[in-house]
Amino acid sequence: MTTTYFTLAYWCVLIAAMLPFVCAALAKSGGMGRPRREGGFDNHDPRAWLARQSDWRARANAAQNNSFEGLPFFIGAVIIAHQMGASQLRVDILAFVYIVIRLMYIMMYVAGLPSMRSIVWTLGLAVNIAILFAGYR
Repeated sequence: MTTTYFTLAYWCVLIAAMLPFVCAALAKSGGMGRPRREGGFDNHDPRAWLARQSDWRARANAAQNNSFEGLPFFIGAVIIAHQMGASQLRVDILAFVYIVIRLMYIMMYVAGLPSMRSIVWTLGLAVNIAILFAGYR
């Protein structure tokens, strides 16, 4: 019987899948606990409420959307790298770097630093491509 373990890269997939929810919580923070009539979070119509937000809350919501958008490529890249027999250490390191970059991206997005955010996003894309081709021979 073979014992199979979750690789660090697979744990990074789980973390990446949770990042959009962190962004959503951030976007909704401050609105929770306040009545709707006073501008508090409206769980009855959350998308409309989020659409009316501005500044950092709106950017946190946009970061949530982008985190969901980037997730399939990351998941696919990790799975393909594993299937192609890539060096586990290489895939683990690249996946970890991707998570660090995504956290930086979210911080740049929420802070309103668009040029830095775009640079960090591009780095994340490059790391994702590196993961995808890690097993290429």
